[in-house]
Amino acid sequence: MNTLPSKNVLVIVPVYNAEQHLPDLIQRCRRVIDDSCLLLINDGSTDNSLAVMRDHDVNYLSFPNNRGKGAALKAGFDYATNHGFEAVVTLDADLQHLPEEIPRFLDHNDGLRLLLGTRRIKKGLMPPERRLSNNLTSLIVSVFSSQRVRDSQSGFRLIPTSLLRSTRLKTVNYDFESELLFKAGALGYRIAEVPISTVYEGSHSFISPLADTLRFIRQMWRRIWN
Repeated sequence: MNTLPSKNVLVIVPVYNAEQHLPDLIQRCRRVIDDSCLLLINDGSTDNSLAVMRDHDVNYLSFPNNRGKGAALKAGFDYATNHGFEAVVTLDADLQHLPEEIPRFLDHNDGLRLLLGTRRIKKGLMPPERRLSNNLTSLIVSVFSSQRVRDSQSGFRLIPTSLLRSTRLKTVNYDFESELLFKAGALGYRIAEVPISTVYEGSHSFISPLADTLRFIRQMWRRIWN
C-alpha cells in the first residue's frame, strides 16, 4: 500500500445506498491514504452498504435511519475534532469525486484555508438543472463571503477543524455544504479552489436541485433579516 503522509487529515465519506460503488471506492482510497485516516458514515442505507463496509474492515459510523447528508457529515466532523485531526477531506461515495485526487488537497493544505474542489461548470459536462442551481448558489455565496466561489455545490473539499469548531451548522440536507461555505466566509476564512474532474456518467445523485436551492435561499433570507 503506497499511502501519503496524511496522519492529521481525516477523509470522510457520507454513504447512502452506494453498495455498488463502495468496494472500488474503498480500494482506491486505500491507495492514497492510511486506513486510520478514512471514515465512512452509513446514512441509514437500505441496500447492503453497511455489510460492504464490514466486509472490507473499514472504519465507519452508522445511522439506523436516513438523516440527510448534512447530518452524516456533522457526525464525521465531530469524530475528527474529538480525535485530534487538524482537517477533514470530504468526498461523495458515488465516485463522482475521484479518490486519486485527494493528494491535490493534501498538497495545498496550509491549515488556514477551506479548499474547494472546483469542477468545470459548462454546458455538456454538467446536467442543465445542476448547472443552473450551482451557478445561483455560487453567486449568493460569493456575494456574502466577499470572495469568488465558482462551485458551491461541490462536496469534494478540505476543511480545517478549527473552522468546524468555530461555527454552528444547522442544516442537514444538501444545502449543508453551501451553509458551510457561507459561514466560512463570514468568519473570514479564505476559500481556495482546487481543480477536480467533472464526473457524472454512471452515478445517481440524490440531490434535488430545485428543493435544495430553495432551502439555501431561505437560509440566506433569514440571515439577512434576523
